Amino acid sequence: MVLTQNSTIIEVLQANPNAGEIFARFGMGCVGCAIGRGETVAQAAQAHDIPLSDLLSALGIQE
Repeated sequence: MVLTQNSTIIEVLQANPNAGEIFARFGMGCVGCAIGRGETVAQAAQAHDIPLSDLLSALGIQE
């Protein structure tokens, strides 16, 4: 599976075992968050006022 900014949080968590820790570093409580099942990485970054490019880079997702 290729992850993109349009991948859901749950997809990223399933594909990347380090993603939970990365989200936590950005102050995001994505692990166990019900919204994460349908929210995309881009939507989550916007909701948490995090620069999307920074989050994508940390997660190893190309823009």
